[in-house]
Amino acid sequence: MTTVADVMKLKEKVQMVDLRFTDMPGTWQHFSIPAVQMEESLFEEGIGFDGSSIRGFKEIHESDMLLIPDPSTAFIDPVLEVPTLVIICDVYDPITRQPYTRDPRHIAKKAEAYLKQTGIATTSYWGPEAEFFLFNDVRYGGGTNSSFYHIDSVEGWWKSGEDLKPNLGAQIPPKRGYFPVPPADTQQDIRSKIVLALMSAGITVEVHHHEVATAGQAEIDMRFDTLLRMADNVMVYKYIVKNVARQNGLTATFMPKPLFGDNGSGMHVHQSLWNGSTNIFYDPSGYASLSDLAKYYIGGLLKHAPALLAIVAPTTNSYRRLVPGFEAPVNLAYSQRNRSAICRIPVYSKSPKAKRIEFRAPDPSANPYLTFAALLMAGLDGIQNRIDPGEPADKDLYELPPEEAKLIKQVPGSLDAVLKALEEDHEFLLRGDVFTTDFLEAYIAYKYENEVDPVRMRPHPYEFTLYYDA
Repeated sequence: MTTVADVMKLKEKVQMVDLRFTDMPGTWQHFSIPAVQMEESLFEEGIGFDGSSIRGFKEIHESDMLLIPDPSTAFIDPVLEVPTLVIICDVYDPITRQPYTRDPRHIAKKAEAYLKQTGIATTSYWGPEAEFFLFNDVRYGGGTNSSFYHIDSVEGWWKSGEDLKPNLGAQIPPKRGYFPVPPADTQQDIRSKIVLALMSAGITVEVHHHEVATAGQAEIDMRFDTLLRMADNVMVYKYIVKNVARQNGLTATFMPKPLFGDNGSGMHVHQSLWNGSTNIFYDPSGYASLSDLAKYYIGGLLKHAPALLAIVAPTTNSYRRLVPGFEAPVNLAYSQRNRSAICRIPVYSKSPKAKRIEFRAPDPSANPYLTFAALLMAGLDGIQNRIDPGEPADKDLYELPPEEAKLIKQVPGSLDAVLKALEEDHEFLLRGDVFTTDFLEAYIAYKYENEVDPVRMRPHPYEFTLYYDA
C-alpha cells in the first residue's frame, strides 16, 4: 500500500498534484496544486475548498470544507500531458475535524467497518462490470420550444445505407455486437489503449470486449477488490475511459440507455463475503454451491430491491433500460446461470474462491461508493434476519406463460417509484450509522428537484408523433 513517504517520492516525478473527491451523484470533482507546494502536512491538515458549489453538499452559509488526501490511492495520471499525481481525498468538516456524513467515500468506509462489527465476515469483495458506449458524435439540447438529441457512430447499423464515399460496410446490426472481430469491431485498439492506461494507473484488468449493442458498446472488466478500493477503481475507470476516448476522437458515455431499440449499458455487480481466507458464500452441498448465508444475503437483496434501485439505478434514463419484456434484469428472482433473473449465481468455476452473487439491476450511472455500500447493507440485513429468497427460478423468465409470469414480482418502473420505495424502506441502510437520515433526505430531495421533476415537466419528442394531431 502506498504510504505518505511513497507519495512524497512520487511527487518528484510530476509537476502537479490533482486532488479528487466525489459528489453525491457520483461525479469526480478536483483541483490541483503545484507539486512543489505539497508537503507531508497536507495528509494531516488537509486543504480547504468551497462545498456550497458541490452537488448535494453544503449550503452557502456553511460552505467551508476540508479535503484530506488518502495516500493509498495515489497514481500518476496516464492521460494528462503535464505529469500529474492524482490522489483521492476524503471530505471533512473543518470545525469538528470529523468526516463529512454526505461524503460518499465516507459512507463506503462505514459500510466496511459495519461488516466487521456484525461478526458475519471480515471482508467483502466486489466485481462490477460497467458497460459504456463509444460514439463518434453526440449533440443534444432543448429549450422552451425544442428538444433533441443526435448520436452517430461509424459502427451504427443506420450507417449501412449511407454514402460514405466509400461505405466499407461491416456495420453491426442491433444486438449483434457480441463478439465480432475487426473490421466489424472498429474499437479493438481504443479499448486496448484504455486497458493499458488503466494498468498504468495500478488497476488490474481481466478482459475487454465489444458488447451486444450496435454503435460501439463496450465492456472492460477489472479484477475484483475490496469495497472501498473497488469504488475508487470505478471512479478511475470512468475517468480513463472518457479521456482516452476523447484523445482518440471519440466520446464515451456511461448513460444507461442512449439508443432506442438496442441493449442499454448495465453494471452487473459481483459480490462475496469472506472470513479471512474463507469464502462464506460457498457450500458444495447447497444449490449452485451456495451457503445458507449466501441465500439469506440474496433474500435481503430481493426484499430491498425496490429501495436499492433508487441508489443503484439512480437516473430517469435507468428505467428506459429496466423495462419488463425486453430482456432487462427486472425479475425479482435468483438462479444459477440464468441472466433473466435479477440475481444470478455464476457457475463458470467450481473453485470455492469463485463463488459469488451477481446483482444485475445496477447501471454505470450509479455512484459506486453508495451502490456497493447499499447492496452490502441489504445483504447483511438478509443474513441477520434469515430472509428466505424462496425457490430459485431456473427457467427463462422472459418466456414464462402468463399464469407463471404473474407470480414473479418485478422492480418498479420509474425513478419516482423507486425513490418512494427508498422513502418507505431505508431502516436497513441506517444500521451502524452507515447511511444517515440527513444523507438520504438530501439524496431523495436532490433527485426529485434536479431529475424527476425536470424530466416530468418537459414534453417528450415522441409525444409529438403520438399526439400532435389530437
